[in-house]
Amino acid sequence: MSFINNLKKVLRQNIREYGMFIALFLIMLIFTIATDGIFISSRNISNLLNQTGYIAVLAVGMTLVIIIGQIDLSVGFLAGFLGAVAAIAMVSWKLPVIVVIPLVMGFGAIAGVLTGLPVAKLGIPSFVASLAGWLIYRGALQMVTLKTGTIIIPNDAFNAIGNGYIPDIPGLDFLPGAHKLTLLLGIIAIALFIFNEIRSRRKKKEYKFDILPVDMFIFQVMFVSLLIFGITWILAGYNGLSWTVVIMLIVTAAYHYLSSETVLGRYIYAVGGNPEAAELSGINVEKIILIVFGSMGMLAALSGMLFASRLQSATTTAGQLFELDAIAAAYVGGVSAAGGVGKVTGSIIGALVMTSLTSGMNLMGIGISSQYIVRGAVLALAVIFDVATRTRGK
Repeated sequence: MSFINNLKKVLRQNIREYGMFIALFLIMLIFTIATDGIFISSRNISNLLNQTGYIAVLAVGMTLVIIIGQIDLSVGFLAGFLGAVAAIAMVSWKLPVIVVIPLVMGFGAIAGVLTGLPVAKLGIPSFVASLAGWLIYRGALQMVTLKTGTIIIPNDAFNAIGNGYIPDIPGLDFLPGAHKLTLLLGIIAIALFIFNEIRSRRKKKEYKFDILPVDMFIFQVMFVSLLIFGITWILAGYNGLSWTVVIMLIVTAAYHYLSSETVLGRYIYAVGGNPEAAELSGINVEKIILIVFGSMGMLAALSGMLFASRLQSATTTAGQLFELDAIAAAYVGGVSAAGGVGKVTGSIIGALVMTSLTSGMNLMGIGISSQYIVRGAVLALAVIFDVATRTRGK
């Protein structure tokens, strides 16, 4: 009974953090039952993660933007425009992929800083500044695709980013049909997770921070480890990890470290919590705003290239509604509308929730109009949940 009581207490105290995981689990369980197991099949989960990639990358950047109390509506068509620029760079300018990717991401960072400049320097609401960017990049996308309509990308290396999978380890005969390298990477990820959790617990104990009871800590570590292994096993049953998922994981890990382990990360949360107090404490708020918006633009460029790679082309409609999907993923993932609260890892879960809803409803044959209603209701519930938990916390 003490385990059950501890579990209830931990869930009650950390409902904001664990709520999204519970929601994702329930959504996947419902669709697995409703589709007779098709939803949880290796092929569908692999496709689902690939579809999540470009939105998840955007959601990571959007999470930081919302944490500092701002919004960026321009990133959808910025992603579409920069995906087209990447296509033009390879098709017309004949630049190699190794040059195109950093070049376009650099363009994205500059575009993000330009969006953030009027916000940081003039105090213009980010909604208005980014809406201007939304219109500009929509026009720019139509302009660069005006002659051809669709720019076909024949570059195999670039297209592999959105459609290819990591190679397997050759010469291993055990577990026929399973992708061995994916399984190995999953085991390494579990080992790193357990090591990091133990180290984090020891640090918290040293500094007299609150820590989970031993039974809850063991339960949490075992649950997440089994979850990682389960996903890895499912993916290994198809083609293994895709390059899109690898990129998504790298971006998530890098931004999680930046936001939780660095001084810059603490400054970002401080600006989001109270910009006036942050300014008085010596933090350059304008600089933080420009860094966050520049980062958002860079991730928009990466998202645009992932999408163009997946389609193997750049289209006139690329990027449409991307920004709304990213904002929805960030809110569902636990970021607060009031700013100052949220986690990068939560935005990935939020993106998975939204993509799972779309995938599951498609498998069930539910119409697109009903899908929008359901996704809108989930977003509304996420915001209501945010307000309710903040009110209760006060």
